[in-house]
Order: sequence, then structure tokens, then C-alpha cells
Amino acid sequence: MNRRTFLQSSVALPAAVGALAGFSSGKLPEPQGSKALARPRSLERIGVQLYTVRHLMSSDYEGTIRAVADAGYDEVETVWDADRNPDDIRALFDEVGLAAPSGHVPLGALQDDLTKVLDASKRIGHSYIVCPWLDEDQRTMAHYRKYVPFFNEVGAACKESGIQFAYHNHEFEFEPAEDGIIPYDFMLAELDPDLVKMELDLYWIAYANRDPVEYFQNYPGHFPLCHIKDMGADREMTPVGEGQIDFTAILAESETAGLKHYFVEHDHPGDALASIRTSIAHLRSLEF
Repeated sequence: MNRRTFLQSSVALPAAVGALAGFSSGKLPEPQGSKALARPRSLERIGVQLYTVRHLMSSDYEGTIRAVADAGYDEVETVWDADRNPDDIRALFDEVGLAAPSGHVPLGALQDDLTKVLDASKRIGHSYIVCPWLDEDQRTMAHYRKYVPFFNEVGAACKESGIQFAYHNHEFEFEPAEDGIIPYDFMLAELDPDLVKMELDLYWIAYANRDPVEYFQNYPGHFPLCHIKDMGADREMTPVGEGQIDFTAILAESETAGLKHYFVEHDHPGDALASIRTSIAHLRSLEF
């Protein structure tokens, strides 16, 4: 199964988006004192997850990276590529002025060759390594109970190398497992927060009808990374700003969440470069 298979659902959009669009009116307190006079904030640095442009990279890696930089991005989050020389990757990023603070690494690579992963990640310049996906047959509570100590071990090895380990969600982690436990909540409760952080995907948590601000408030500082992608009326992904997720309300809680890096993503864009250009233009205009 492709790690980004888009699951169709009959759940109505208003429930998913309402959980997000209503934050500022329903849950966020009115600013008081100095906060009321504070100047609006905006995103100083914006990144993109290179999975968005994976098809372009497969035919023209260097040209695609240059196009990402030309679109105005400051940072990228990489997709694991065991065959590409990490020094060449770093040299290209440096040449075009892109930082690469984070990289997605599949579970199998973490299990089979963590030493190689850490070496490549340090050479590219990553501060974070993220496990991006669990296959469908790996989503029972028996598996999650096995992955918690493993992820803590990976996190400890990463920490020794000066890298922070993190886990990236989809919607399935919010679906009750066979014993009624919510896997995402289980992981947050059981993982060592110093060793394993979370990269919150704002589309998939909306798809699961969950409130990201509630998670930020319940687990402050756990979310240094996020994926920003929007949801259209048909519940499919759309460039940021063309959907119905209230990113202003979410980003206003960046300090509580511990957010440091924001990566635009679209799993299945028709025109990947047009999509990332539209998304960054909208994010540059946001104040929160």
C-alpha cells in the first residue's frame, strides 16, 4: 500500500472543518493585557515536504529543487532516498539557499539500518528524523505497544547524534483500535516526550474530526513540526488557502504547541509547482 493512500470517507465536511473553524470563537480565550496590544505574527520561515514534488524529482531532481527555492521556500523536509549521496543533496540545498531541518524515514529503514540513517541525516543537516507511516497490517494495539519502546530507543539513538526523533500522523491513529483505545492518545501518553516528538498533519487530524488546538493545549511543547495542507468541500486535499481549514486559529497556538517548522504538503497535486506556489502565497499573507 502506498504510504499516502487517500482514504475516501462519507463523513460530512462540516464536522471536520467545524472542529477547526470554530476554535477562535469557541475555545480560545480573548487576549488580555499585553497580548491584546501585541502586533500580529506571521510565519518567518516556510517549508515544503518534498513528497509533494516527488514525481518531478524522479525525472529532474536538481531542477525540481531549484524550482522549490525559486517558489520562495526557506526549508524542505526530505523523503528518504538511500541511493542518493547525502553530501550531494546537502551541496545542492546549500547552493540554492534551502535548509533541510527534517527528513522522513520509513519504519523499515529505522529498523534495518539506523546507523546509515543517522549518518546520512547528519550530513544533509537534519535536526529531526520523522517516521511518516505505518502499513495497514501494523496498526493493531499489539503493534503500537511494540512500537512505543522501539520509538523510544530510536529517539535515544537520535538524541546521541544530536537529532530529534518524531512521528507523523495520518487519520488512522485517531480511529479506535480493537479495544477502544485511540492509538494517537496512547502514543502521546506512553512515548518519552524528550525522545519522541510529534509532527502534526493538520489535514489528517481534520479528516479525523479532531481538534489540533486541544492536542496542543493538552500536550504543550510536543509538536515542533507540522504539515500544512488544506481540505476542500469534497474532503480532498487542496492547495493551502483554497479549502476550509482555519489555519489562523491553529497557528495562533504555535507557541503552546512548540512549533518551529511548518511544511506545506499536498499528497496528490495535479500541478505540483503551481500547488506549492499557491500555498506559500497564502501562508505569507496570514497574520495570527
